[in-house]
Amino acid sequence: MKPEHQGDTFTEFLDGLGIREEIENRAVKAILADQIRAAMAAEGLSKTAMALRMKTSRRALDRLLDPDNDSVTLYTLQRAASAVGRRLQLQLV
Repeated sequence: MKPEHQGDTFTEFLDGLGIREEIENRAVKAILADQIRAAMAAEGLSKTAMALRMKTSRRALDRLLDPDNDSVTLYTLQRAASAVGRRLQLQLV
């Protein structure tokens, strides 16, 4: 049986399925992980060097860079940004 269309927009569709917040959170995490990876590449940093700059383990850095792992803290994100000479900026919209 074909699923019923739920809403006129993709956001309404996700709301109808009850998964909008989860999908948005995963997208934000994937974007941040990608931005950190890109900043590491621009700095010529390996994962080991990045972990040393962050004063953390390579395993913790792997969790940070894993878009499917949502157990990252703001403190860790700030340390990662600082390690590549960037600043973490958050805002409510």
